[in-house]
Amino acid sequence: MTVRRLLLSCGEPSGDLYAGALTCELRSLAPGIEVSGLGGPQFAAAGGRLIADFRGLAVTGLTEAIAKVPQSLRTLRRMVDAARDHRPDALVVIDFPDFNFPLARRIKRLGIPIVYYIAPQIWAWRSGRIKTIRRIADRVVVIFPFEEAIYRDSGVPVEFVGHPLVDLARPSSPRAPFLTRLGLAPEAPTVAVLPGSRPNEVRRILPDLVAAARLVRGRLPRAQFVFARAPNLDDRLFEGARRLSDSASPPAFSIIVEGESDAVLASADLALVASGTATVQTALHDTPMVVVYRLSPLTYRLGRPLVKVDTFAMVNLIAGERVVPELIQDAFTPEAVAAEGLSMLTDAGRAARIREGLKRVRARLGGPGASRRAAEVILQVAGESCAASS
Repeated sequence: MTVRRLLLSCGEPSGDLYAGALTCELRSLAPGIEVSGLGGPQFAAAGGRLIADFRGLAVTGLTEAIAKVPQSLRTLRRMVDAARDHRPDALVVIDFPDFNFPLARRIKRLGIPIVYYIAPQIWAWRSGRIKTIRRIADRVVVIFPFEEAIYRDSGVPVEFVGHPLVDLARPSSPRAPFLTRLGLAPEAPTVAVLPGSRPNEVRRILPDLVAAARLVRGRLPRAQFVFARAPNLDDRLFEGARRLSDSASPPAFSIIVEGESDAVLASADLALVASGTATVQTALHDTPMVVVYRLSPLTYRLGRPLVKVDTFAMVNLIAGERVVPELIQDAFTPEAVAAEGLSMLTDAGRAARIREGLKRVRARLGGPGASRRAAEVILQVAGESCAASS
């Protein structure tokens, strides 16, 4: 049976990126298919119809999420109403478990199959959530090879497709033309700064990264900095980075760019990166990095006992070893970031060892074509539902 309609739900910029790539492949494999749901600009640009926009829903932390409850409940009702009124052949949920778990439970009651694409990191924390996933998901599509055995051993139908960033993380131009266009020197030591994509994490992380940039510049006067700003963030969040740029006497040594994170990373000798998907993106460009993160003190105290790994950075988790330094919570200070960054910029041997580790990470992410393989699995599940209902 032909799959006519899919409902999709993603709730943060990385999920929106994957949703866009997935929607392109779904429409390529099944011309005429309608994909609608909760998403953002990448999903919409790929041809998805927005029932609701996730922007404003995504925050980090347990305490921070409380303020978003009313908006989340309104969005949840809109999604369930859409499923009831237009009956999709399947619901595809992408990560974002605090919203997608209750959504999937409600949609499941309507007899609609659920595909969980890019499932929550149960291997890192809150492993008990696998019981919920087993109840709600007809198929789980995972992007890391070690996840497949975890789900299969727990009785969850699972497919490993590889990481979609393998296809998506590609620079738009080589280093020299890119940096020259920005008014920077291609031959100078270049540091990429990626402070996160959510307003609350940028607010906590960026000021100390700006302070670290000043310290690095004090020790390495030719160093220059490119701040990669995620889309749809308030200008005021980057005021500190802008002042760093404004304080430079010509030629400038710092600039803020939006929507070109791959080009920024491909042109950098070092990256200062907020923990999350951006660390995988950085690894795919072979860029040595310092990983940082900070939650509110209360959120950190509440959440830390639930974490069952001794490392936070995604690249270190994938590698199974500490390939790159990570500075979390109280360990994240401008002085510590600057010390690690200067070490990588001035010690060629250390930078080379980190790049070797990043190659091992890249090898574990699977080959190109992950989004297309995911689309094939989703269409298979949806098609089985169509056949069963005919």
